[in-house]
Amino acid sequence: MGTLESGALAVPGARLYFEVRGTGPLLLLIPGGASDAEVFRDLADELAARHRVVTYDPRGISRSPLDGPPPEPWLATQADDAARLLDHLAPADEPVRVFGSCAGALIALELMVRDPGKVRLVVAHEPPAMGMLADAARHAAFFDDVHATFRRDGVAAALDRLQAVFSGRPAPALPEATANTRDADVTHNADNTYNADNNAFFLSHVMLPSTRCVPDVTALAALADRVVPAGGRGSRTHDVHRPVVVLARRLGRTLEEFPGGHVGYAQHPASFAEQLAALLADADADTQPSRG
Repeated sequence: MGTLESGALAVPGARLYFEVRGTGPLLLLIPGGASDAEVFRDLADELAARHRVVTYDPRGISRSPLDGPPPEPWLATQADDAARLLDHLAPADEPVRVFGSCAGALIALELMVRDPGKVRLVVAHEPPAMGMLADAARHAAFFDDVHATFRRDGVAAALDRLQAVFSGRPAPALPEATANTRDADVTHNADNTYNADNNAFFLSHVMLPSTRCVPDVTALAALADRVVPAGGRGSRTHDVHRPVVVLARRLGRTLEEFPGGHVGYAQHPASFAEQLAALLADADADTQPSRG
């Protein structure tokens, strides 16, 4: 494990908690769903021998409190946050690599579209872009129903309903920083800060915009050799896996399969890190000028 450094970056409407491990080329890991930097702890430790690994809590999650309204529009706000974090930690001329999972994969793809000169490679692991599917309307109705269940019956009932996109299996227990779970939903405090249970925040402000998000495939097609669509071997039959298959086909790319399922990076960090590090090394080798 590399030496762990942590800090907080002020951004419009929030403060982003971040951690940095290791030395070498900068690699940003972006979590999805209700996860924070802790979900990547073991993976980051494995990768820190070869990379300067940056993880963070997205705004509104765990140690990244809001001091303004929730993020809207969701993708633009999240991409702004990630870009500001990269500007804070990386010199202007330093190319970076980005791994994103679930909603984090959508943010990673948006970063590539926005600044392809800065982002050398994106590994997009199972982005939940259900709008890319032929049955997108059915999935939109399903997530509307999950959201309505949350509003009517609470977090637990909504998460039970959400299991359908994972073939009916309960979400695995994941590492998570201690979050404020006092309230069932977001509470605006007198000092203009927010407290939130991560699952409630996800169900309120992340689930619908992320599942309705469709990557800019036209822009990504021009950069396809620097985009790696990825998924879990264990989640091939899950609905949440289907959009990345479509993305890979539309970009003319081979789907990279990683150990485990939708959260294989947390379940199998050593083997996941080995495969990801090899992928990054191959991409770096491909970008080196040839020697005469």
